[in-house]
Amino acid sequence: MTLPEIVERPASPYVALKMEVTLPFDDEIPLILGRLYSYLHGRGLTPAGPVFFKHNVVDMPRLEMEFGVPLQQAVDADGDFTSGILPAGRYAQITYVGPYHDLVEVNGVLIGWARHAGLEFDSRRQADGEWFAHRSEIYHNGPEEEPDSSRLRTTVTIRLKDPQWTGQPFVDAQGP
Repeated sequence: MTLPEIVERPASPYVALKMEVTLPFDDEIPLILGRLYSYLHGRGLTPAGPVFFKHNVVDMPRLEMEFGVPLQQAVDADGDFTSGILPAGRYAQITYVGPYHDLVEVNGVLIGWARHAGLEFDSRRQADGEWFAHRSEIYHNGPEEEPDSSRLRTTVTIRLKDPQWTGQPFVDAQGP
């Protein structure tokens, strides 16, 4: 696992399958990703980076999520799919190499580090849980290309609240 860090991410267009899930939802992931890639293929869309799982609203163990990929340009989406622009800004992030079942703890490490450092996430409490401007897990590789789960690489990233951020583009991170 890398040390937590703060990076600036550029805005990134994306398309995603939006749905509510309840942890654990591991058995649903092949169907979810199958639907996502079928949607992309059917519309001639090519991912511009790795797949990500965006956590919109968190009320453990229930999550409102978007399962998506970044694109080179914005598109319109329909049905259960959504599209938009992932927001630019400063993000707290950590990269983990290991099995997916450790990601709840990895998220906890990042959240604990940020709180200890006095950082505030771009989020708010609401009736159905905590809403995030952008909180995601970016999957740099998957079981298809890396069958050894101890070598799976995932970046957890959460947008920080930053009223002084000027919105100047800065490319220091890859993916959404």
